[in-house]
Amino acid sequence: MHLTIIKGGKTIDHRTLGIKLKQFRKASLSPNNQFETVEGRNGAISMGTSYDSRKISASFYIVAKDHLDFQLLCDEVYWIFETGEEMIVIDSRQPGKQWHVKVASEFQVEPISKNKGTFSVEFVAPFPYAESVGTTSNPFTFDAGIWQVAGGISGSDVQYSYKTASFSIYNGGDIAVDPRYVSLLITYTGASTNLSIKNSTTGDEWKYTGTTSTSDTLRLDGIRSTKNNLSIFRDTNRKLITLNKGTNNFSLTGASGTFTVSFDFRFYFV
Repeated sequence: MHLTIIKGGKTIDHRTLGIKLKQFRKASLSPNNQFETVEGRNGAISMGTSYDSRKISASFYIVAKDHLDFQLLCDEVYWIFETGEEMIVIDSRQPGKQWHVKVASEFQVEPISKNKGTFSVEFVAPFPYAESVGTTSNPFTFDAGIWQVAGGISGSDVQYSYKTASFSIYNGGDIAVDPRYVSLLITYTGASTNLSIKNSTTGDEWKYTGTTSTSDTLRLDGIRSTKNNLSIFRDTNRKLITLNKGTNNFSLTGASGTFTVSFDFRFYFV
């Protein structure tokens, strides 16, 4: 068991430094329930639930060559877990999931001998869900180590690029993908007039009151809509496409000739 730590684009394997992972834990989701009371009515009315940041903890055991190397190793530990920017941590027991975290509080390496010590780090994940290491633009080959075996997917039964007007997109995560909060890129290349992209499962529909030629590319990137990298937001119905957990059935209208539509996003896990 170990953590892969990605900091500033650099991947750190703590095992090569003599740092061993003893335990890695994540707390449950922390619900923030909203209620409204009405005078004369018993109880309260639920107004929904959101979730606060996630608490994650890790404890380590370090072994240095001697007492001098132990001091250097302590400094290395403090550098690794200095988080002016978010870092990514991946638990080797679930190699397809990654967490964006920051260190939540100070900590100290506690010596247990001249060259050995222990320490524990408390993390906070601002976004309370883990995300898949891979995106749906990556091949679904599990031996690549970027996918978690979850959601009932396999490399042979998922597809995220189509040349047809009706198709399905599978979200293998535990929660819906909403481009207001997480990354979702929908790309359409080809000719069209008054193009509409509709998710029949959610009822979401995006419309563009314009035309495209065979060489034009439309991108729905988060909340932005562009044609050949220029904004077309004012020429759309200003709606967004979201993806429910599981299968989402789509239909296109206004497309003509040969075209391609593709979806690129991550899965998110509790």
